[in-house]
Amino acid sequence: QLQLVESGGGLVQPGGSLRLSCAASGFTLDYYAIGWFRQAPGKEREGVSCISSNGGNTNYADSVKGRFTISRDNAKNTVYLQMNSLKPEDPAVYYCAADFRPYCSHIPKDREFGSWGQGTQVTVSS
Repeated sequence: QLQLVESGGGLVQPGGSLRLSCAASGFTLDYYAIGWFRQAPGKEREGVSCISSNGGNTNYADSVKGRFTISRDNAKNTVYLQMNSLKPEDPAVYYCAADFRPYCSHIPKDREFGSWGQGTQVTVSS
């Protein structure tokens, strides 16, 4: 059974850093593009970043560009989201999602992804 599990969320002060992980089980991530999404209370889920199946191509929402870095280690079947310089507007539940395709040509849209994790909470507060 295809499963994604996010981890690494927590409470951090403004300007701090967190690294989220998205671990896959039941399938290999080698052939999947992976997207990170977030949803804050009362807001729609938005695409944050996407990485191609071989890690050679990435995309970022303007709101996180220069602060967040997506990466993957296919040998560990895991995708990461390094979040630096966290801001008060970044708190949300962060989700990873997988789509069976090699490329990542734009900011991810949730309707394009069929397999989702349960999410991990990120809180930014002093």
